Amino acid sequence: MGLCGAGGVSQGSCHGAVCGAAGVSQWLCSRGQAVPMHMGSSRSGAPGSGHWQGQGRAGDLLLRALEDLSQLDFKRFRDALAHAELRGCSPIPWGRLQNADWIDTKNLMLEFYGAEAALDVAMTVLEHIQLRNSAAVLRESRERELGPAPLLGSSPSDHRSGYKRAVRQAYGRMKDLNGRLGDSASLSARYARLVMVTEHRDERQREREIAAVGRGHADLMKERAGSSIAVADLFKPDEEGWSPKEVVLLGAAGMGKTMTARKIMLDWACDRMFEEFDFVFYIHCREGNLLAGEASMADLLARCCPGSPLPLDAVLQQPEKLLFVIDGFDELRFSVEQPWSELCAEPGERRPVAVVLASLFRRRLLCHSSLLITTRPAALQSLRRLLEHERCAEILGFSEADRRDYFQRFFGSAEQAAAAFRFVRGHELLFTMCLVPVVCWIVCTVLRQQLGRAGGLAHGPRTTTGIYVLYLSALLRSLRGWQRQDVPAVLRRLCCLAAGGVRGQRVLFEEKEVQGLVLGRQEALPLLLNEHLFQKDISCVSSYGFIHLSFQEFFAALFYLLEDEGEEQEPLVGPSRDVRELLESYGSSRNYFVLTVRFLFGLLNEDRRRELEQETGCKISARITQDLLEWLQDSQKTALALLLEETGLVRDLELCHCLYELQDERLVAAALCPFTGLRLHGLNLNRFDQVVLAFSLRRFPGLQVLELGHCCFLWDEPEDTAEPQPCKKLRREAQEEEGMLSPIHMLCQALEASGCKLKTLRLDRCELSTACGTALASVLGTSPALAELGLAGNKDLGDEGVRMLCEGLRRGAGPLRELRLGGCSITAAGCRALASVLAAAPGLALLDLSDNAVGDGGVRELCAALRGPGRGLRKLELWQCGLTELSCETLAAVLPDSPSLAELHLGGNAVGDGGVKRLSPGLRDPRCRLRSLRLWQCGLTELSCETLAAVLPDSPSLAELHLGGNAVGDGGVKRLSPGLRDPRCRLRSLSLWQCGLLGACCEDVCSVLRAGCALETLDLSENNLDNGSVRALCRALEQHPGSLQRLWLPSSGLDEETLQEVAALEQVRLV
Repeated sequence: MGLCGAGGVSQGSCHGAVCGAAGVSQWLCSRGQAVPMHMGSSRSGAPGSGHWQGQGRAGDLLLRALEDLSQLDFKRFRDALAHAELRGCSPIPWGRLQNADWIDTKNLMLEFYGAEAALDVAMTVLEHIQLRNSAAVLRESRERELGPAPLLGSSPSDHRSGYKRAVRQAYGRMKDLNGRLGDSASLSARYARLVMVTEHRDERQREREIAAVGRGHADLMKERAGSSIAVADLFKPDEEGWSPKEVVLLGAAGMGKTMTARKIMLDWACDRMFEEFDFVFYIHCREGNLLAGEASMADLLARCCPGSPLPLDAVLQQPEKLLFVIDGFDELRFSVEQPWSELCAEPGERRPVAVVLASLFRRRLLCHSSLLITTRPAALQSLRRLLEHERCAEILGFSEADRRDYFQRFFGSAEQAAAAFRFVRGHELLFTMCLVPVVCWIVCTVLRQQLGRAGGLAHGPRTTTGIYVLYLSALLRSLRGWQRQDVPAVLRRLCCLAAGGVRGQRVLFEEKEVQGLVLGRQEALPLLLNEHLFQKDISCVSSYGFIHLSFQEFFAALFYLLEDEGEEQEPLVGPSRDVRELLESYGSSRNYFVLTVRFLFGLLNEDRRRELEQETGCKISARITQDLLEWLQDSQKTALALLLEETGLVRDLELCHCLYELQDERLVAAALCPFTGLRLHGLNLNRFDQVVLAFSLRRFPGLQVLELGHCCFLWDEPEDTAEPQPCKKLRREAQEEEGMLSPIHMLCQALEASGCKLKTLRLDRCELSTACGTALASVLGTSPALAELGLAGNKDLGDEGVRMLCEGLRRGAGPLRELRLGGCSITAAGCRALASVLAAAPGLALLDLSDNAVGDGGVRELCAALRGPGRGLRKLELWQCGLTELSCETLAAVLPDSPSLAELHLGGNAVGDGGVKRLSPGLRDPRCRLRSLRLWQCGLTELSCETLAAVLPDSPSLAELHLGGNAVGDGGVKRLSPGLRDPRCRLRSLSLWQCGLLGACCEDVCSVLRAGCALETLDLSENNLDNGSVRALCRALEQHPGSLQRLWLPSSGLDEETLQEVAALEQVRLV
């Protein structure tokens, strides 16, 4: 078996070496023919015509290559063609080339060398004058248009060209881990850039890298990417001019080391990098383990070189032109730490493979060659002992930009790539772990399968636990049979290490801890743990850590589910396996245990347990299921929930995340059974949060209340800056009509699927768009029990969104009692749609349209619907709606015909004194039953107070009057007081805050108190009352308390004596 077969890729088909000019010349001269070669050509018959046809294509290629040269490079090309040594091929006389242009030069080359050989000569000359890229372009063009060159020569250039062609064939394609027969992908098309750094990080920086997630981790990777080294620069001089001969490429399992090594081979063969090397050889250490007996370096290379055999004796004579890519040093089964005296120095010397490789590493063999060695961190110590002056570059994985690039390369379709990337970007943990290329591949593979199914990503792909199980499986499958035997024991001990670290809040472990746990079972260790070297005093010490904290938490969760099978000779020393102790710690140190608990639920899933058992050989138990479900239900009984006696509400999205990981219909329903609703506040719900929330809502048996106040449904529009195509535009319009472009589309689908029995739905200040009206309409039309709908503060909903919403309400608005649409950018047009709802919902008791520019026209639309029998509206809120006194006249006309209307809120509208005057006839009508009238900040003066004073005796039902924020002054209180003193007045609450009152008004207030009015609450706060006035009020209240229970007074400017008098009265409160 050849050493190049990493990843199951074969050596490829055998190609002949590219013929060079010297080979053509030698072949012709050996047959007694002279140059130029056209002397032996035929110009007639089929053979001749075929020859000239081929010569024409070759001439075209040659001419294009020459035309691409600059004037200076073209002159250098002609000079080399006339004077340089071209390995036995006769030069073209300078006299014929001196004044030749591109076409003349092309014709001369075809005349002297013939079609095929002219191309070879051109490539040789281009390489001679250091235009390797031009030579590579010409070579690729010939292979594409003329096919492989015939095998006519055997010069080093011929062999190098043939070897590069074979490397391109062998390394140009790749198979995915799940690739079927015939499936392959272009390596160049799939490969995305990786962040590689050469600087060492200290312990604190390592801990930060391991623990960071989401935006913090993305920023950290962006910072690292700023100092990243490119693969092409690995052998370039540093700032001091030192050029390394040995480069170590370090990376954890699945980080892309082998893919990078293979990409290096391909890029070298395509003349994209490392042009200083004539030959680059790839040796995979895993395959080297299979070689038994003795072999020479030439034997090893003969096995690993794709294509035709190379003259290795000649090739190895120039070691300074050779690069050896040694992939997977950590996978060597034998020791390469051989005594110096045992090493070999000659490439042809046959010795055990361990000795040959040790001789190469120790620089006894081919000491002037260059080495690029990939390894996992756990083998770094061993490698350091072999190398002397190496450059070390660590692969950190994909940056955020690289991840986006990988998604684009993987999916091919820009639309699918954007949809998948948006989904993963909204899942902090998955997005963080996508820095690991193999995890990125797993996630993309799962998402591509999901996108091909009905519903796409709306129903969610694999759980986070499922992705981590796949990752662990992918790592374990790279182990050979003899290594897999130790997996159960190693896994148990690593789980113990992980659980102890989570409980102790540690991410790095000392070498003695690791060795004490895994003992001699070192083979699987590099797969699951990374070794980090830190300087301590005058030496280096090793610490170990998982690739990321989340992977440690995954193993910690597994620790509580592994069955004891009695194979351990001694019990492991570690944390208690009683999961209840972990769950008790969750409340006090939640941030440290969130993921561990999620993974606990995920590992309870029967399919995940079965997968793990098959891959690891361990028995996974579900014995902690009942403990977890009971804890989950008790976790919602917070102090606030107990205080408010609302223990039936889920208040934590984390509960939904745990249930989503569980993915067990029966257990999820059982966990949610005690609850009747879900209330979340102030959350930014990313796409994954929405999937998780929708999952629980679909399976919530007793769901009656859903409140998501101040929650933002993060939603990215498809990334498409170009003008949409007609078909795309039509599809988008159809999606808008169906509400599919709404941020809450997923939520609404879940509510519909749940057989919606909601009584309360509140989505206040959730940044809902117009499209949300369409999405909600479908839910409302199938919600026969809905009594309260709150959408206040969604300014982008607008008239169109309300119109669509009303269509749904008309279909199912029967029991609706409360509709809150304040701050939704509604105008008179939206009120027209709402008027139809008022007619269809006779039980509607509250309509809140505050903070909308409904204007006088909107009020007319609403009042028209309020008239007539059977209307039950009790509260109408229209504060800050751009109303004028005209609206007051409209409302006055409807008050007598709306006996159920008890509260009218007109605050923040510039209705003025004229508005109060126009409203008063309706208020004085005996049929009016209004109990509360709010007129704060309406631009009123003392004239309105006089109007209201006349209204109060004739409105026995009016119990609350709010006039705060109006400049009525002391004169206004004086004009209002006769109405307050009238025995027929039943006003219980009067608000006069910030009304420009001074001390003079207190005499009128005292007269009202002495008259024994019905007032229970009087608010005089935020006015400039002096000490004498306040003391007079206190004395009047003390002498004639009447029914007044609360008097609000301003606190500013009061002296100590006044404050003492105020404190003596329990009814008085200072503001």
